[in-house]
Amino acid sequence: MPNIKNNNRSGSVQVNSLSSRETLISMFILGGLFFVFGFITWINAILIPYFKIACELSNFQSYLVAFAFYISYFIMSLPSSYLLKWVGFKKGIMYGLWVMAIGVFIFIPAALSRTYEIFLLGLFTIGSGLAILQTAANPYITILGPSEKAAKRISFMGICNKGAGILAPLIFASVIFKVADSEMLKQLPLMSAIERSAALDELIRRVILPYSILGTVLVILGVLIRFSPLPEIDTEQEDEELSTLNADKKSLFDFPYLILGILAIFFHVGTQVIAIDTIIAYANTLGMPIMEAKVFPSYTLFTTIIGYSLGIILIPKYISQINVLRICTLLGVVLTLLIIYTHSNYTILGHTTDISIWFIVLLGLANSLVWAGIWPVALKNLGRFTKIGASTLIMALCGSAIFPLIYGYLADLYNVRTAYWILFPCYLYLVFYAFYGHLIKRWIPTFKKKNIPA
Repeated sequence: MPNIKNNNRSGSVQVNSLSSRETLISMFILGGLFFVFGFITWINAILIPYFKIACELSNFQSYLVAFAFYISYFIMSLPSSYLLKWVGFKKGIMYGLWVMAIGVFIFIPAALSRTYEIFLLGLFTIGSGLAILQTAANPYITILGPSEKAAKRISFMGICNKGAGILAPLIFASVIFKVADSEMLKQLPLMSAIERSAALDELIRRVILPYSILGTVLVILGVLIRFSPLPEIDTEQEDEELSTLNADKKSLFDFPYLILGILAIFFHVGTQVIAIDTIIAYANTLGMPIMEAKVFPSYTLFTTIIGYSLGIILIPKYISQINVLRICTLLGVVLTLLIIYTHSNYTILGHTTDISIWFIVLLGLANSLVWAGIWPVALKNLGRFTKIGASTLIMALCGSAIFPLIYGYLADLYNVRTAYWILFPCYLYLVFYAFYGHLIKRWIPTFKKKNIPA
């Protein structure tokens, strides 16, 4: 019989009562969910240039794709925590998948009318479902085992997420782009208004079939999760030591390292989405056609997977997760400067282009273990505040909505290379959190009085 303790009314279990087999099953189910997260999230790297062409947008307008998708995390994360408190983690994941399905199906009327605003509504709805899923799934990973190995578990989930991210742009691009499109795009400025509209209508309607299939899959996944062996977990109960430690805590603001961690996640996801979602447009400005540039988000995600793999091998046996966080954030600072200041053409993997684009690709390595490093230290010893703490960390994913817009504005105002300066202050803050911010337990430090003999 499995060693599980029920939590009275809710039927939830204490995490430390799960057997090894139950923990492993939970990890594989969650890995599948993270694959779904990644597949849907990183399609945005193709949607941004796709909508820019089909809906005739500026740089700034095209990055509203990322804004609409990620701002939902800010709006929906706190409601998500209350939903999870009401229905539990498992049903919450089911509802999250179904909300995502609704957002995916919204793409059908949006494509039929070629209305960008309806696409943005669909993206917001998909992001809302993901906010529920992320709020539920990330605490699972963080507490399903020893905290010092949390980065290793998160790295495994990251491989599932980014592995899907490698496939998503390639599969999606192969479905919506044809070889003949390169010639069609060259002819667009020469077409009459009617011909141009007809060509763009045909281009945008190619999303209908793949998104119809994707929506159906999400509905089915929701049903499967409901009847899966994934256990309910209890984050409301605290052991005696933790209860004593948090006795004077009234709100999340009594945990400075969490609040600073929320800001760290905000900056981190901004750097991550810029590295992936802007690289195709940057390659276009270097003279690379979109059919060639479409692979670069996958290159970036592949370097991220390399980082995750190193994390699984090295943490904590050879290096602590906090030292990995420090190395990654410093690498981000260095790569940002190299992107801006290096100018030379090289042929790498069959692509002849400016070396700076490969430093953007390497940002995937720099970003790989930042999320995994922040979550364990930001959620450490929260006890009964874990659900609300996790939801506020998910709220910080709105950085992925805001920073691409700032990048797009700077790209329109200056140029796409200069716009990468937005990464620099983000990585500087992450360096601060990695070296010092995560250690702050009180906003105002207390000093012990020394006993000086009279």
